[in-house]
Amino acid sequence: MRVIGIDPGTRHLGWGVLESEGTRVTHVAHGVIDTDTSAPLASRLVEIDDALLQVFAEHRPEVAAVEALFFAKDPQSAAKLGHARGVVLLRLARAGIPFVEMPPARVKRAVVGGGLATKDQVARVITGILRLDSPPRADAADALANAFAHLTMARFTEALEAAGARLPPSRRRGPARRGR
Repeated sequence: MRVIGIDPGTRHLGWGVLESEGTRVTHVAHGVIDTDTSAPLASRLVEIDDALLQVFAEHRPEVAAVEALFFAKDPQSAAKLGHARGVVLLRLARAGIPFVEMPPARVKRAVVGGGLATKDQVARVITGILRLDSPPRADAADALANAFAHLTMARFTEALEAAGARLPPSRRRGPARRGR
């Protein structure tokens, strides 16, 4: 499975592509889309869309893991982040790439082990996990972490489903049975 992780932003949008074969995860590529911060927001959104089109064409992801919206202290920043996420989701839909949304705390728990990890901690751990020569920029590190968390959770879900299929019906978890 080839997954692209995306960390949306209107100034800096991080992306990272990983490939999974069995239990092996391989780094494919990563980068940051830096927009012209002096340009109007609408122009920066077009820059993001154009750049994502190129990234998708070059790396051909099968699925995407996009950082979910979280509640920021600054409503204006949250609104701009929402605009960037909207462009990302639209580009994914137009490319026919299914996506999952990854809450930041869940990604941090999957990668670092704690939901309150700093960006620096995420970058250092993802550098080690993927055996990168140097830590990526924070936005790219977050995107790689999104992709890695998705791959980890997908493998875990597959293992649970496989184990459930081997269990007798009486031992499987499912809807509560009445009358017992």
